[in-house]
Amino acid sequence: MHAGHAGRADRQRLDLRRHQETPILLRLVMAMWRNALAAQFCAGLALGLTVSFLFFGNNHIISSRVGIRLTRDYDTGDIGHRGDVRKMAMHSGNDEWSEADHEALDRHGDGQSDNSFLINDHHMHEGDDDSAARELAKKVKVMIWVMTSPSTLHDRAKAVRDTWGQRAEQLLFFSSAHNKTFPTIGLNVSEGREHLTAKTMLGFRYLYDNHFDEADWFMKVDDDTYVIMENLRYFLSEENPKDPVYFGHHFGLIAAQGYYSGGGGYVLSKEALRRFGQKGQDPMLCKQDGGAEDAEFGKCMERLGVKTVNTTDTLGRSRFHCFDPETHIMGGYPPWYYKYDANGGKKGLHSISDYAVTFHYIYPSKMKRLEFYIYHMAAYGVKRGFQQLNNPPKDRVPIKPIYRNPPKKT
Repeated sequence: MHAGHAGRADRQRLDLRRHQETPILLRLVMAMWRNALAAQFCAGLALGLTVSFLFFGNNHIISSRVGIRLTRDYDTGDIGHRGDVRKMAMHSGNDEWSEADHEALDRHGDGQSDNSFLINDHHMHEGDDDSAARELAKKVKVMIWVMTSPSTLHDRAKAVRDTWGQRAEQLLFFSSAHNKTFPTIGLNVSEGREHLTAKTMLGFRYLYDNHFDEADWFMKVDDDTYVIMENLRYFLSEENPKDPVYFGHHFGLIAAQGYYSGGGGYVLSKEALRRFGQKGQDPMLCKQDGGAEDAEFGKCMERLGVKTVNTTDTLGRSRFHCFDPETHIMGGYPPWYYKYDANGGKKGLHSISDYAVTFHYIYPSKMKRLEFYIYHMAAYGVKRGFQQLNNPPKDRVPIKPIYRNPPKKT
């Protein structure tokens, strides 16, 4: 035990003597080197923590705000920001979209940046032949009015005007405020979802009063609806504007004959607009404001004797769509949709007509992507022929009345 203590003491004296014999300058250098290592370690640790915080913190913020648009939830079938909104629609178990659901969806759409550009659609790719489409444009006269607002005029409405609106022969924009430069037609109505019914009634009333003789068909769409004009004209080419009918994405509730989704757009025949213009201001027949716009308009049409008809193609596939293409392809619809959709809530590529007419919830950036995919991108060496996908009126499957509360048998 004593020898062990003596050995340690000897080593300590040796270390002390070496330290004393080490030049002062060398000792200073060694101390600075050790301090530098410590400083580098601390700096590296601080930098690492800062980067981690910024990356994961911002990633969380982006995900909670707009990043949901960039993800695909394969478990639920939700795609992009639509999935986030579909979940909102499930929060209360109600059949109807709530005001919060719609406003949240609008905010999500507005969050997408609009890097403005105009696709040059005034040239033809070599070998392209649009003669059939141009002939239809001469024969099928459609006037389209777009429901917009002062807050969405310069992004959504502008995207409509810069994309599919170029192919609309007659295109009008309606808002609560008149704008000479865009231009928009100002309606005497307050903005807000609770006044969409009034906006719709006044919009169609304006067409009847000012443009009735200028077209055979009159279509209302939202400023986040994409319309493939060539397919719309093809669909209408075998219809009779003298029939009291209107077309769209069919929901089978509320009215006995159902009604058409507002977001997917609906088209009135000339006779339908005539009946609306003559009797649509009667509050006993048509509610002038409040309620769900598309449902109220559907009840109005039914009371005026305007019929809903089957708008699917010969293969039973939908043409008017109240969601975006991804949702109709992948599914993941909110629960209410399966109850409302008159076509059974189908999903997949086989459920969408090759000659689809409309899609909804198409915000500016996606509107421009659709423009490119439909009109500019092509597979080399593949030439697609025309398909006959219209159901002649006499061959249509008739729509059976669907009642929310079936009448009691007597």
